Formats: sequence, C-alpha cells, structure tokens
Amino acid sequence: MEFIVDNVNKTFSIGEQIGRLCCAGDVICLIGDLGTGKTHMTKGIAAGLKVNDYITSPTFNIVNEYMGRLKLYHFDVYRVHDIDEIAAIGFDEYIFSDAVSVIEWSNYIEELIPKEHLEIQIQKIPDIGDAFRKITINYTGDRYDYVKEIKL
Repeated sequence: MEFIVDNVNKTFSIGEQIGRLCCAGDVICLIGDLGTGKTHMTKGIAAGLKVNDYITSPTFNIVNEYMGRLKLYHFDVYRVHDIDEIAAIGFDEYIFSDAVSVIEWSNYIEELIPKEHLEIQIQKIPDIGDAFRKITINYTGDRYDYVKEIKL
C-alpha cells in the first residue's frame, strides 16, 4: 500500500488512522532518512491511541512510554551501536507485551523485530517538492489487515 503526501498533516492523518485501528501487541516499524516524518507518523499513531502527552523522539532515552487507549512504547534506535545495547533494556519484554510498540529506525535492529509486524517506509520525493513523501506500508500476517481501511 502506498501514499504520496505533500504535508506533515497528511502523514499525521495516516498515523492517526493506524492508531485508531491498532490492537494490543502491535509492532510498528518506521524506516526513513532523517527528517522524513517518522516522528510525525508516531505523533499521529499516538493521537489515534488517545495519548494526550506531547510526543518527542526518544533519541537519547531509546524508549518513551505513554498511556492512552493502549500503552504506547516509542523507540528510537538511531543511536544504538550494538544490538546487545537494545536487548539489555529488556526490548523483548516491551515488544511482546500488550502495548503498541513504534520503533523508529527499526532497520538498525532487524534481527530483533518479530516476524509479524507492520512496516512503514517514508521517503522524500525531492523531484516533486521538499514537502512530498512516499509512504509505503507493508506487513506480514493477517494481524495488520486493518491498514487496508486507511484513506488519504
């Protein structure tokens, strides 16, 4: 599934729709270069989960925890240089819980990601304009079939 968006509000909207449809235990992997909108997507997911806190990227903490309709674990593994570092914080206990886990830069820790997960790739499209992004959503298993309901 693919979307072309031309502003952060549309990225947020896609995230919000995902957040409304999320189920306990969902693992959402965000992949994209710096400044593509991974944190805006996470803010949308949090809004859909009815999280009222201000969402910031946990770049230095690795994980932030929020409460909404479901608990949200927001990971940023950009600064993880060793896979053992993320394992040492109890990563498995986070992602195999009843919370929704959103993992920015998940491609850095691919070997720790469960087989069944939702993957969202965000790419800049500079040929069209600086604000344009291509959002590609892929998943394995039936668990994430709900993304078929997402509309732009």
